[in-house]
Formats: sequence, C-alpha cells, structure tokens
Amino acid sequence: MRLLRAIPLSVQHVFAMFGSTVLVPYLTGLDPGSALIASGVGTLVFHGITRGKVPTYLGSSFAFIAPLTLFVSKHHSPGQAVAGLLAVAVMYALVSLLVTAVGFQRIRRAIPPVVVGPVVSIIGLALANTAVSQMAAVRWDVALVSLLAAIVASLAGTRQMRIVPILVGIFIGYIYAWVRGAVDFSPLHAAPVVALPHFTAPDVTLEAILAMAPIALVTMIEDLGHMFVLNEIVGRDVTKDPGFPRILIGNGVATALSAFLGGPAQTTYAENLGVLAITRQFSSRIIQGAAVIAILLGLFGKVGALIHTIPVPVMGGISILLFGMIAAMGIRHVIEEKVDLTNMKNLIVVAVIFIVGVGYPNNGIAYATLAGLLVHWLLPDFNRRSQDAR
Repeated sequence: MRLLRAIPLSVQHVFAMFGSTVLVPYLTGLDPGSALIASGVGTLVFHGITRGKVPTYLGSSFAFIAPLTLFVSKHHSPGQAVAGLLAVAVMYALVSLLVTAVGFQRIRRAIPPVVVGPVVSIIGLALANTAVSQMAAVRWDVALVSLLAAIVASLAGTRQMRIVPILVGIFIGYIYAWVRGAVDFSPLHAAPVVALPHFTAPDVTLEAILAMAPIALVTMIEDLGHMFVLNEIVGRDVTKDPGFPRILIGNGVATALSAFLGGPAQTTYAENLGVLAITRQFSSRIIQGAAVIAILLGLFGKVGALIHTIPVPVMGGISILLFGMIAAMGIRHVIEEKVDLTNMKNLIVVAVIFIVGVGYPNNGIAYATLAGLLVHWLLPDFNRRSQDAR
C-alpha cells in the first residue's frame, strides 16, 4: 500500500485509540506519554508474534484501573504495579500453554453462535454510555456535526473520503468546535517538547500479584470476544491462523513491555475494530503505522497535546458510529449463523448476555460471556425435547 494513502488510514486508528489509551494513565497516576509509547511498542511486538495476521491495535486496559490506582496513586509504589503487570503477563503465557495443550477448537466448539453473536454486540453496546453520556452529551451540536460528517463521508463521499470517514468526521467536527469556541489549547502550551518514558524496576510483592493476576482471566475473555468481532469484519478466523495461543502470548508480552515502560496493561481495542468495520481496510501495515505514530506522539509532547485538544464531544459523535458498528456486527453474526430465536433456550441465552453485559458497570463483557455460556451449557432445551416427542 502506498505510503501517502496509508498514513491517513493509520492516523484514523490513532484518533480512535487515543482517548481511551491516555484516559487510563490519567485515572491511575501513570504518565500518558509513557502509555502512548507502550501502546505503540506493544502493538508492534504483538504483530510480530502473530506474524502480522491479526490487524488490531493494543491500548490501555480499563480492567486494571482499580489496582493500578491503588499501587501508583495511593501507595506511591509504581514498582509494585510493574510486578503485578508482569504477573499478568505470566498468566497470559500459562493460559496460552493450556489452550495449546487442550486444543482451541475444543474450546471453540463449546462456544456456540448464540453466545458469540450477542457477546460481539455487547462489546459495542457496553461502550454506549461512554460514547453518549460521557462524551457526546458534553455538547450535542459538536457531536452531531462530527457524526453526520463521518456518515456522509462514508456513504456519499469521494472514493478517498469513503476510506477515511473517521478522519473526515474528526476534522469537520474539530473545525466546527473551534468556530463555536469549544477547543481548549491550554494542553498544547503546557506540554513539553520531548518526553521520554518512565522506566520502572519491579518491586515484587504478593499483594500486587494477587491484586492483578486474576484480572487477566477477565481480559482474556474480552480478547476472545474481540477476535470474534475481528473474524466477522475480515472474513477469516484469526483464532485458527495464527491461532488464539499466539494472540494470548502477544498480549502478554505487550503487557510486560508496557510495565517496564511505565504504561498500564495492554488489550485489544474495540474502537479500532470499529474503524476496520467502517473503512474495510484490513492491512496490518496500517495498524503498525498507527503504532509508530503513537510512539512519536509519546516522544514529542507537543504533537500529542495537539491531538489532546480535540474536544470530547467530537470523539463522542465518532464513537457512536464506531461502537454501533460493532454492535451491528453481532446481529449480523446471529443472522448468518441462522440462530433460531424462536427457540426459548436461545432467546434466554441472548437475554441474559444483553442485560448482564449492558448492566454490569465493570468487565460486563466477561461476565456476560460467562453467564451466557453457563445458561447454554446447563439449561435443558425443552423446545427440542417437545419436537422430538412429536
């Protein structure tokens, strides 16, 4: 792919991941610049381990906000946070070995389409409150201009505009917000010209390990859900090639490197999956370009701060489209797999997944997946029994 065409595509992915990636360090006391560098390095390493066959971006994980805040902000012990994140990486490695030994296809057969489709939808729906209430609602006029610009570019724009509708939406939304006086340039003035990552040595404690290692199981389930979304988007099964064990190893190594660079745990990002779904540009080189840009933004504080001046409602309008596309992908999966929703058991599985996933404030995706699987495995299918009796 030509460089001049690839750069705008990569920039879209940077915009998609930027807000969430820097929000986690802001909330936990870590350095946002270090988190950007860590996300870029982690993504490049992940792509190397998965042989460039999984076009996804890795950013800051929200699942570890509570323990990171405890060790970094309250205990003032970033070394313990590093040790905890290294324990998370070890958990990824151990589960990867277990999946390899058991065989992923055996595990995959235990996860039916009636669970996969709703879980994919939940990944988008679980972010709806963030997109609407916390972002777009700040200024609805700005959010709607950004959203409509992205939609028009995607449906009625020129060929080039249809490839970069997110970028078009952000640009037009930014200009509108600037005219309306909604752009704050103070982060740009306060930012340093050059910023280096904060290297931290681990301070191994049992408390840190126990606080973080178990959470890895939750993020692994989220990773699996994201891979199901990716399969739907790209039209091939990345859990077969390069395989889910490689994906787990890549995520674990990325988290370990992020820990040493002063960043949070890494995870695959639904926001960037939304970009893939809209643009239909699946080249891993585009994601790798976004990773390089993220590293540069982390190193050059002024450039990163310029992106940080993008008003929250601009990204809110864009997020409505991104997260909605992911939710729609789940519905498409249910239709394509011909899931029978006249079957009461199937309907109950979907109902439980939706309500648990949307209603649970933290890690709802993981709990919804577990709840859906348990209902599917344990609930007898009375519909089928009645049909057999006839």
